Amino acid sequence: MCDYSLHVVSSRPAESAETIVTSEFVGTKTRGFASPADPTTAVCLRPGTEVVFETNAYSEGLLFRRSIGQRLARFRQIDLDKPAQHHDALEFANGTIVLVTDLAIGQRATVLQLPVDPAEKPVTTTTASAPESVLA
Repeated sequence: MCDYSLHVVSSRPAESAETIVTSEFVGTKTRGFASPADPTTAVCLRPGTEVVFETNAYSEGLLFRRSIGQRLARFRQIDLDKPAQHHDALEFANGTIVLVTDLAIGQRATVLQLPVDPAEKPVTTTTASAPESVLA
């Protein structure tokens, strides 16, 4: 998903193993993820997507960057009952939850794993039955 204020920019879903970078988008004050090759298109994550940052992640504080002290995070949405608020967040391995819009710009991460899409049907395999022996 992309946060409500990113609906005014072009977007696409994240792909497994791709590199993404925290970015600002023209016409909005919201931060999100983009591809380094296309910084104008928001890369949207689905809840449950796992990402790993190249270095420990940082959020922007009032005066200074604040180290989160972790690299591994899972995307989630928070405060969905508050429509005029940012919902996109990352939950880090140490339990820290940070809004994506609060992440420092320019941090690179890799999409480790996408969540299972409940709309996709699982692949089933069938085994061929052994031929019956013929009595002579």
